Amino acid sequence: MADNGPVIDGGLNGVRPLRHVLVLPDRDAAEEVAEALPERFGVAEEPQLVRDALAGEDDAEDAQWLVVVEDPGTRLDPAALDALAEEYEGWLETD
Repeated sequence: MADNGPVIDGGLNGVRPLRHVLVLPDRDAAEEVAEALPERFGVAEEPQLVRDALAGEDDAEDAQWLVVVEDPGTRLDPAALDALAEEYEGWLETD
């Protein structure tokens, strides 16, 4: 089995994801969202920030940033996470 897996998993019994991916337009927005998560959602584990360069783009300005939030207890509300991302001109990635 490969070391790399999908960023969005099916969750327990395929009901909800075990991790959520918020897509943000730039690094500053991603960092602000990552800082807001513990206060607004009680996220204990530090979210992972990932630069997602658009296909064929070498310029860092053309990159989106992902905030990956682990949710092993499936307790986070996807609609609330999406609303947070929208505050920063982003969105919650879904299958």
